Amino acid sequence: MDAIILQTLNGLDKGSAYALIALGLTIIFGTLGVVNFAHGALFMLGAFCAVVFNRLLSLSYITIDPTQTDFLGNPLKVETPYVIGWFGPEAGQAIIDWSVPLSILLVIPVMGLLGLAMERGLIRYFYRRPHADQILVTFGLAIVLQEIVKYFFGANPIPTPAPPAMAGGADVGMLLGFPENAIVYPVWRLFYTFFAAVVIAAVFGFLQFTTFGMVVRAGMADRETVQLLGIDINRRFAVMFAIAAIVAGLAGAMYAPINSPNYHMGMDFLVLSFVVVVVGGMGSLPGAVAAGFLLGILEAYASLDAVKQILPSIDQIIIYIVAIVILLTRPRGLMGRKGVMEE
Repeated sequence: MDAIILQTLNGLDKGSAYALIALGLTIIFGTLGVVNFAHGALFMLGAFCAVVFNRLLSLSYITIDPTQTDFLGNPLKVETPYVIGWFGPEAGQAIIDWSVPLSILLVIPVMGLLGLAMERGLIRYFYRRPHADQILVTFGLAIVLQEIVKYFFGANPIPTPAPPAMAGGADVGMLLGFPENAIVYPVWRLFYTFFAAVVIAAVFGFLQFTTFGMVVRAGMADRETVQLLGIDINRRFAVMFAIAAIVAGLAGAMYAPINSPNYHMGMDFLVLSFVVVVVGGMGSLPGAVAAGFLLGILEAYASLDAVKQILPSIDQIIIYIVAIVILLTRPRGLMGRKGVMEE
């Protein structure tokens, strides 16, 4: 039972990442009709925003500390981060320690502007082009972004630690009546699942309860009628592209302590996320989220030793098997809308 609970938590953790990326993909497809193969690169860029923010906070200046000397008795030169000099030792060190959560301050504007630049500078020219053209151009863009990151940051993963207060494990088993230390799960992974739930709820709330969101949903259903009402729906769709980029960036930034950022991490998640979107139903936001968590949990259960003894390596292919079964029985996916990609 404890192994099942641990794998359920692992599934929610993986499913959170799948759901966030798939949510952004579905927003772009549902509003613009564009199959965006560069979305995984946006996830990767969000992770590197966390890396950059940590490095910015670690920038330091050199001072002379008369209380410390070398073996010759000369005062030592000490590197002091600027934030410690500005805010003091305790507050400054706390800001550095919490650089990953605070990187949201960098992720939101950077990814929003990048999303707008992508949509205005490239994507809008492919709205009425075949999906094959969209896939080719966005996949090419993803490779370009990947190589740029590789050039500046190198090919090796960059460890990005979680805040020390959230670096340990939480005794989840105690809350469920198990003996002490029977089920211990990393605190940051629990936080990531909670963070994903908040972001997903915020996106659905924005689309459901704001005037902007209601107009966007109307435009997704009938773009021509909304335009006839004098509403510039294309501008609103461009904003939605930026929001999708922000969601992907936030997912990547908060995932940095779990999976050290590297230049190809976007491609690792891209294929799985497209499988999630297809299983959930192209254009269905609830379907993308539900499929993300469903496939994440199934993948985690397939990693159980008891399962792998019977079906070795099943955890590597379980997502694709489920996708095949669902698409054979429900070609539109779990919650797919009629007419989407059926022409």
